[in-house]
Amino acid sequence: MNKGNAFTLSERASLGLEGLLPPSVETIDLQSQRALQQLGQKTSNLERYIYMIQLLDSNETLFYHVVMSDPAYFLPILYDPTVGEACLKFSHIYRRPRGMYISMEDKGRVGQVLSNWPQKDVRVICATSGARILGLGDLGANGMGIPIGKLQLYTACAGVPPQGLLPALIDFGTNNRELLNDPLYLGLRRARPNWDVLDPFVDEFVQGVQDQFPLCCIHFEDWRGIDAFHYLERYREKVSCFNDDIQGTASVAVVGLHNAMRILGQDLKDQKVLFLGAGSAGIGIANMVASAMKLEGLTDGQAHDRIWLFDINGLLESTRTDLIPEQRPFAHVHAPSHDLVESIASIGPTVLIGVSTVGGAFTQGVIEAMARSAERPVIFALSNPTEKAECTPDQAYRWSSGKALYAAGVQFPPVRYGGKTFLPGQANNFYIYPAVGFAIYATSTKRVTDEMFIEAAKATADQMTEEQLGMGMLFPAQSNVLEVEVRTAIRVATLVFDRNFARVDRPKDMESWMRGLVYKPQYGA
Repeated sequence: MNKGNAFTLSERASLGLEGLLPPSVETIDLQSQRALQQLGQKTSNLERYIYMIQLLDSNETLFYHVVMSDPAYFLPILYDPTVGEACLKFSHIYRRPRGMYISMEDKGRVGQVLSNWPQKDVRVICATSGARILGLGDLGANGMGIPIGKLQLYTACAGVPPQGLLPALIDFGTNNRELLNDPLYLGLRRARPNWDVLDPFVDEFVQGVQDQFPLCCIHFEDWRGIDAFHYLERYREKVSCFNDDIQGTASVAVVGLHNAMRILGQDLKDQKVLFLGAGSAGIGIANMVASAMKLEGLTDGQAHDRIWLFDINGLLESTRTDLIPEQRPFAHVHAPSHDLVESIASIGPTVLIGVSTVGGAFTQGVIEAMARSAERPVIFALSNPTEKAECTPDQAYRWSSGKALYAAGVQFPPVRYGGKTFLPGQANNFYIYPAVGFAIYATSTKRVTDEMFIEAAKATADQMTEEQLGMGMLFPAQSNVLEVEVRTAIRVATLVFDRNFARVDRPKDMESWMRGLVYKPQYGA
């Protein structure tokens, strides 16, 4: 509700603010100009991040007015890659709480704790356990920076009204000894328990959400890989929920693959896809790629046969005994291999996707092997933050002699090679989950399905022009992200109504109804 110096003289008189503000009455544009000037004096993106979080805490409307004026500039400040550094230092840069902290100490009264949140019409809770933050591992309560940042992008990228969004940290403790020994660490100082203890507590949390916020969707974010699969399967058919690391990451990868196929003039069903990394992100993308291939006419078995995975223990193949159930459909008959270059040579992939969190894992030998395997190899280095990327665009273009179609999980600048300028894409979930979130917000959907994420991927990819594709772009321009995501959200919301999942009446004009719900960062009367 704060307006700062934009409170009018009559408002200052009625609210008892006279004398508490400078006499000048300012517009939000003038306030934004001051904020941008102050921001420009900061010497690092972490300092800019801290400044913007303080602005959010003091004047939410002004915060979003500033961010939405130039989303391409603010995305790397508020999210990847700066949010990773902010999470590592979260307990040390902490100013004031934002969101809710639900800890194991609250067992038996989680619903009561949730009732303390002042907003009663919460539509999306972004909940993390802090167990697998980006590529940084177990950060415990320091992981709260992720749901805070994710929900900021719901609003900045898709226009979801911020009052309906709630960041949450589910604190089970941490196995990170450095954090446990840090006197400034904000979380529970105990080791993480096993599923026998976790399951009843997460059940209580999920039920508490249904009781306190009956129209709410739970967005699971950055849970440990095996937990991510476990809880998505446990709740997806019971409540409105999704896991962004599995479904959102998969959807944005499909956007890039769809556009790569448009550039190549080929079909996805004819590709062979090899993953480096077989955790929640890798399996999630693999499953959605298989679904997309089936939509092009392949059987389930045929689609799985065209997808291979390689993890820390080597190629997933039929003799491996260490695989979880979600990995087994992709374990094919093949000689054991611990050499990625060798596996590329024997499998012959046309697409290589990195979700390994191992920076530099795509060596010159790997990229050159892909260039031999495909005329124009598709190389996605999706791990983040920046130092975790499997290779840089410069490396991908140079080592493939300019043939690669490249995207990363973080934004890289244009690359000049062989007399051409290449525009590397950013295959980041922010193209997808805010749009899906807006559809969820608008429709109060009873369930969130994989089909909704596939529709979001197709809707996003369809907005790419031939001119953009001609420049090697695989993803829309970030400068126009709000319009892109609103259009995507309209398509997803239409699907929600078509599948009878909506808990509101279907509007006569879907587009005008959705656009009327878009949040505008302006001061109210």
